[in-house]
Amino acid sequence: MFTFLFFLLLSFIFWLMLYSQRDHVEGTYRIPLKYTNIPEDIVFDEPLPEYIEIRVADNGYQIFKYDLSKKDSIEINISEFKESNIDAIQGNQLIQLIRTQLAPTTLLLSYSPAIISLAASKLESKKIPVVFDGEITTAGGNLVIDTITFIPETVTAYASKKQLAQLKEAITEYTVFENLKATSQFKVKIKKIEGIKFVPQEIDVLIHIKEYTEKFFEIPITCSNLPKNLDVKFFPSHVNVTFSVTLEEYNMITPEDFEINLDYH
Repeated sequence: MFTFLFFLLLSFIFWLMLYSQRDHVEGTYRIPLKYTNIPEDIVFDEPLPEYIEIRVADNGYQIFKYDLSKKDSIEINISEFKESNIDAIQGNQLIQLIRTQLAPTTLLLSYSPAIISLAASKLESKKIPVVFDGEITTAGGNLVIDTITFIPETVTAYASKKQLAQLKEAITEYTVFENLKATSQFKVKIKKIEGIKFVPQEIDVLIHIKEYTEKFFEIPITCSNLPKNLDVKFFPSHVNVTFSVTLEEYNMITPEDFEINLDYH
């Protein structure tokens, strides 16, 4: 077995030596495209390609390096092209971007797509409040004690004037938070709507939770506006009131905070 592996390795080394000495070897590769500094108030008329496919030729050694190496992304700064009123990257501009990923000796035979369209439409903007869509449950002995806090409280929506006129709020993706035991902060995405861009697309949700316990009082039943010649007795004369209260407020609530009164009129 060892002898077989040794000769297999030796054969590979000889093949690699012969391959690397060849003057003309061709290869096809995909290079990822990374778009940066995209203005928030535009939407592209056509989807931007995620990669560009190239066919190149070079000596065997260089092609072998391309085969083994991970391809870095070609960065396309959208703002720079827009400031220069360029709505399409093609010809020498595109070739120069591709060549940033190639060795000087490499011959670029072909590439696709041949044109990257940057044509875009201008959008109007509007700030709208965020609304949570989902469920929140707490562990035993805990209680949500306040409204949910969004960070930020509003997002900016970019869309056509007609769409913005009908848009009143940004709703989060349906999310379930279970068995919460303490005040917690989570990231939640804004639900996508076709033709509308939200900035930011993700917000923080702050859920205020405190420990609570049960407390009860025996509250007497009273009657108001009772004629002087009448005497009313209630059976039962008291009512048990049970409620949930946070530990911090437990001693702040007294029987005097409750009243059970029947109006004779």
